[in-house]
Amino acid sequence: MKHSTTQPTRRGQGPARRIGRTLALVLPVVLVLSGTLAVTRVNWSGNPESSVLTASDVSASGATSRTATRAPHEVLRDQLLTELQEQNPGVALTHLQQAVNERPSLAGHCASIARALGRAAVRIYGPTRAQSYARPVCDTAFASGILSTHA
Repeated sequence: MKHSTTQPTRRGQGPARRIGRTLALVLPVVLVLSGTLAVTRVNWSGNPESSVLTASDVSASGATSRTATRAPHEVLRDQLLTELQEQNPGVALTHLQQAVNERPSLAGHCASIARALGRAAVRIYGPTRAQSYARPVCDTAFASGILSTHA
């Protein structure tokens, strides 16, 4: 009788290998689908009313209807101009500074918004009274808006 000390190697498909291969095929598909669904549910427009992209949002050209919406800095500028008319330039400048602090992406537009506020303040309050509201918001762009309108 001959006793063998070597055992035959198992080259067949074990349960761990089958599970691994299944996961290798299924997992990327699941990740891509879940990522795609997550991106379509993110509110990219900043408008809290419509946060889910639906098939009806896509026009025949393939562009979404939300691309026609205005940029956040344009919306902020219009809100601040309305505040300037209803209250005073000081309130509008305070809210501009708060908006830039809350959303640093608006910092690049801060000077142009402050200049627009300065020009509007001159039209409404006159150059002397408008200058009394000047603050060091956005590198004194408000004052330069007053100066550009007055000079």
